[in-house]
Amino acid sequence: KLGTLSPQTKHISKEEEEKCTLGILERLDAGEVVVGDGGFLLTLEKRGYVKAGLWTPEAVVEHPNAVRQLHMEFLRAGSNVMQTFTFSANEDNMESQWEAVNAAACDLAQEVAGKGDALVAGGLCQTSLYKHHKDEDRIKKLFRLQLEVFVRKNVDFLIAEYFEYAEEAVWAVEVLKESGKPVAATMCIGPEGDMHGVTPGECAVKLVKAELGRQRGANLQGASIIGVNCRFGPWTSLKTMRLMKEGLQAAGLKAHLMVQSLVFHMPDCGKGGFVDLPEYPFALEPRVATRWDIQKYAREAYNLGIRYIGGCCGFEPYHIRAIAEELAPERGFLPPASEKHGSWGSGLNMHTKPWIRARARREYWENLLPASGRPFCPSLSKPDV
Repeated sequence: KLGTLSPQTKHISKEEEEKCTLGILERLDAGEVVVGDGGFLLTLEKRGYVKAGLWTPEAVVEHPNAVRQLHMEFLRAGSNVMQTFTFSANEDNMESQWEAVNAAACDLAQEVAGKGDALVAGGLCQTSLYKHHKDEDRIKKLFRLQLEVFVRKNVDFLIAEYFEYAEEAVWAVEVLKESGKPVAATMCIGPEGDMHGVTPGECAVKLVKAELGRQRGANLQGASIIGVNCRFGPWTSLKTMRLMKEGLQAAGLKAHLMVQSLVFHMPDCGKGGFVDLPEYPFALEPRVATRWDIQKYAREAYNLGIRYIGGCCGFEPYHIRAIAEELAPERGFLPPASEKHGSWGSGLNMHTKPWIRARARREYWENLLPASGRPFCPSLSKPDV
């Protein structure tokens, strides 16, 4: 059942925004819902600040106001986490720019997080090296260089995200654990598992079991938060999360669960996700989920036991607001962006047209099946690979 606001649900006050923030694990251990942020790469590419290809985030240096504004919009929409815009910002992809970009990204995220009850997460992703030579020492060195900046900037926690291979994700977790900060790890896989055939359940177990200082014989838990991000749409991502959860339960392991899916409907994609679709990356708009779709996604994720719920590519601030509004009964408040958005279209009840006034109710939007808007296009695509 989708969430309904109670009379006690309120808009978050300035005092609550300014309160001392709890850490990520304190929040999750207490059963709180943590709302992540949305997509930066595709969003800023559409706005003219990022070049498709390597998708490197030099916009944090070249156009900081654009990145700052997007952070602000996600915060206002209800995000509890400002993730640094550091995707692909390692030395291998950015050469001499990498350090300045990582530092600037931390500064921007911290500046905006300080305006609300939000945490800053330093994020790193898979390398372009792993597929070619799997040099563990060299790859870990790249991770460690980024980690040094995150530690210097004192981010609240760390995220290893967007990994196709469980082995490389484990390497990232092992490096990030050296900081002593909480570590989250998400893979960009679907129900079929990683590119080496490691199942989602096995991936989850590997991430939680990743050792700190393996060469020193230490045996501490790896990632405290595990899940999936990117590559797949909401429903496929939740299917993968079920498999990860089952894998942990079967192994007798525990971890907090996290999901940050794409915003696109893509039941026709293959094992590689949306990068295999002919529309990627410049013609994905017809696949964008509605705010009501995302409310359903948030409720299903919550019912699955996931408490860190956000979005990845394509997620705009209004999609994050949809998560925050759906889970407002559990969180106890609405985000500032809801001040201009009546629940379930209630703002339409003053419209001059009676048929539009009739849409100011939950039943209408909950049961709507939107037309594609592309009458001469096929309903599905054939992946290129």
